[in-house]
Amino acid sequence: MKIRTFLATFLMVCCSLYTIAHNLPKREFRGVWLHTINGDYTGKSTNEFKTYLISQLNTFQKAGINAVLFQVRPEADAFYPSKLEPWSRFLTGTQGVAPSDNFDPMAFVIDECHKRGMEFHAWVNPYRVQLNISSKLAPTHIYYQHPEWFVVYGNQRFFNPGLPQCREFINKVMKDIVSRYDVDAIHMDDYFYPYPIAGKEFPDDEAFQTYGAPGGFEGQKDNWRRNNVSCLIRELHETIRETKPWVKFGVSPFGIYRNKKNTLDGIGSETNGLQNYDELYADVLLWIRNGWVDYNIPQIYWEIGNKAADHETLVNWWATYSYDRPFFIGQDIERTAKFADLNKPDINQLPRKMQLSRTTPNVMGNCFWSGKALLANPGNSLTALANTYQCYPALPPVFSFMDDKAPKNVGGLKAIWTEDGYILMWKEPKAKDEMDKAFNYCVYRFENKEKVNLNDPSKIVAVTRTCYYKLPYDTGKVKYRYVVTALDRLHNESKMKSKKIKL
Repeated sequence: MKIRTFLATFLMVCCSLYTIAHNLPKREFRGVWLHTINGDYTGKSTNEFKTYLISQLNTFQKAGINAVLFQVRPEADAFYPSKLEPWSRFLTGTQGVAPSDNFDPMAFVIDECHKRGMEFHAWVNPYRVQLNISSKLAPTHIYYQHPEWFVVYGNQRFFNPGLPQCREFINKVMKDIVSRYDVDAIHMDDYFYPYPIAGKEFPDDEAFQTYGAPGGFEGQKDNWRRNNVSCLIRELHETIRETKPWVKFGVSPFGIYRNKKNTLDGIGSETNGLQNYDELYADVLLWIRNGWVDYNIPQIYWEIGNKAADHETLVNWWATYSYDRPFFIGQDIERTAKFADLNKPDINQLPRKMQLSRTTPNVMGNCFWSGKALLANPGNSLTALANTYQCYPALPPVFSFMDDKAPKNVGGLKAIWTEDGYILMWKEPKAKDEMDKAFNYCVYRFENKEKVNLNDPSKIVAVTRTCYYKLPYDTGKVKYRYVVTALDRLHNESKMKSKKIKL
């Protein structure tokens, strides 16, 4: 009887996994945050850095990840050569000390991401200067040129958000990154005004008296602070658009905008926790409504069933207020693996959360915190993504409000023998400008008489930047149809070209 029950359960699980795998979306954001302040990359030689990063990306690729949010500016410093800010201490161990061999870590990570069909989002912290004021700043740090721009709060140092000079400098840094590097997006997390410290007021009275009160915010310091952050967000969006119109700007705010009990209009969520609007002075909904951010990844890290901040409640709330901008769910992979499903206590919450992300209107994907935690495979979550929930590739969503014009289709599709084997080759389509250019190519494979369905992600065999694909030649007796499409920088897909080939 026990064996019969086991077999029945096993078959049910297998059928469920089969159903999931064969109903996966072709388009979905599947991101990971890779943070650098944890010291994961500190002190590594150039070769060690490259080897380690490649290993991480290869594993992510197998798990279906298509976007990497890499922390490149953790403390007003840089994981790239910059004339504006010093090298990061989280790279070499000492701020201002460059890596050997003229190595450019950000350029390397960008290239390796793009080789694998992944987006690269340059993750920057806008205001933070020192995680701990005891850490040593490089002599070239902007702090020594303009100490009046900075304040100490708790044990940390920050740019003063109330000073226009600080916004101007931060904009300059972002423009430098976007203009010099082939980034797909600029990304900011939840560190706007710092998280409040009980009994301590943020020291911006002088800035308020200089800019806030005379600027129409007399007696409204909270509104002035929110306006400071909103001005930065608006100006950054304008700067990015003017520099490269295909580069996105996204944020990952704290998971609660406002608690309903704290709002007169009742717009808040049924939660009881710290609030973006009130404590961090981040009016995220204003930014989304006005189109100042291109995507939103709120950090909805809590478990389903959390009494103060229920994950499902918050997913539904943010989806309701997405305002036609791409909305992705920020997932805490460790917490997801730690807590049991409320209805199935023998499994963790990953299945339910993945189902929720794919059935809730306006949700267009997930981003996992953190990449390093995911690699540790808590609760077999990485394995589950690779084998079930993301077992087929997915193209990122199209940002149609930025560009909805597909590139022209590829030309000259043919299969040829080379020294490296049997190769499928094509020609890059012609384009008038950068927005129309093919940036990637999607290669599909179908059985000889199978109906071509480009919406089936199980047929995708490669997403590549090259104009060729190595064919898996066997006996030369089995015929397949290969289809190639072109994708622009914002993932608009061209019409197909196809060719039948015996392998």
